[in-house]
This record gives sequence, structure tokens and C-alpha cells, in this order.
Amino acid sequence: MQQNSFFSRLPLVTKNLIIINFIIWLAEMVFSKHIAGLDIHRYAALHYFEASDFNPAQLITYMFLHGNFMHLFFNMFALFMFGTTIESTLGSKRFLFYYISCGLGAAIIQEITWYFTWESTFIPQLANLNGCTFEEMSIAINQAIAMGQDLPFLNYLMTIGASGSVYGILLAFGMIFPNRAIYMMFIPIPIKAKYFVIGYGLIELWSGFSANDDIAHFAHLGGMLIGFFIILYWKRKGIINGNYY
Repeated sequence: MQQNSFFSRLPLVTKNLIIINFIIWLAEMVFSKHIAGLDIHRYAALHYFEASDFNPAQLITYMFLHGNFMHLFFNMFALFMFGTTIESTLGSKRFLFYYISCGLGAAIIQEITWYFTWESTFIPQLANLNGCTFEEMSIAINQAIAMGQDLPFLNYLMTIGASGSVYGILLAFGMIFPNRAIYMMFIPIPIKAKYFVIGYGLIELWSGFSANDDIAHFAHLGGMLIGFFIILYWKRKGIINGNYY
């Protein structure tokens, strides 16, 4: 019997990425429920590179994990909405390279962000718990690092999700189809893709500096940044036709 479902007509990589992400999420739910003490995030989420739980494979594995169903759903919905067109334009092999590269770029930018912010995140709390000043605690921690001692609290720095890659795909859509109209829920007028992408980037930049939440805003920007340079390079090489609309 010939399959002619809408899902079966999706481009190969986009379809399989969606399937893989849902399978991993379901497996995580089942294993965490039935195997006591199993914490997939400890091994596969992206950790800070100086934390004891970090390993290089996490630069890839983190982008296939999600915190909850809505986190997974919105990432996969965006991948479906924009990835289908981008994969059809770039071809499957180039699209997969682009997707993974944006995820890696997001991870690297997140690592850099942690490098410059972890002290301001943890030291005030540790100083308060130990009844000392910020400066005294900072000196003690730097001495521990110099002596090669483990700092267990660094393992609390973790990030997961395909958002870095998805933001890279969104950036690609805005660069390749700048004048394509995008319709947003609750907004009655179409928005050109280039303005949509710029707006999202500015929101993430503002949120990265001002929002007090658990969202890796700079990782999102990292995916967009790497995507920008890749698409720019491909355009200059003539790999991408600059006349899409």
C-alpha cells in the first residue's frame, strides 16, 4: 500500500530529526519513571566545561534532550514550519550540516557565557551560606581551582534543547527568503521574514542581559550567529541563490 500521508512527504532530515527528538523524549520519560536514580541529563545535557560531569559528547547530545513536552513541541513545530523549506532549498546533507553546526555554535556560546557569569551566579550564595564576603569566597574558590579540586556546584550549570539549531534555521529563513510573509498568532498583519528574524534576535539579546530565567538566551543567539556566517559564506560561494522571495 502506497503511503501518501503529509508526514511521509516531509524532507528526510527534518522528518527524522522530529522523530528522533520525540523518541528520545519518550525514552527519557519511561526510563526516568521505571529506573530509580537514572538521570539522563547528568550524562547527556550540556555541562560547563570545568564541571566534573562535562564530557565533549554533550556538545551534540544536549540538542536532542528537552525539559518537558511543551519545550519539545515548540522546537519541533518550528523545525517543521521552517526546516521543511530550508532543507528543500539547501538539500538534505547540507541542511543536516547546518543544523548540527548551529547547535554546536549555540553550545560554544553558552560555554563562554557560563565562563564569564558563573562566579556572579554562585559566589554570592556560597558566601552567604559560609558567612563570608564575596571577595573571601572568590579567593577560596580560585585557590581550589588552582589546586585542581572539584567544584560540585558547577554541575548545576546545564542546558538542553534543540533551540540553538532551531534559531539557526529561523535565521536561515530570514536570510534566504527575506521578503517572505510570516503570519503570527494574535497579530493580524503579515511580517516580512527579515524583520521577524531581526525582532527575535533583539528580543533574545535583551532577554540575555535582563531576564532572570532559566532560558539559555545567549545559546539561541549563538545558533543564529553561526547560522549567519554559514549562510553568508554559501551565498558568496553561489551555493545559495540570492534571488529567493
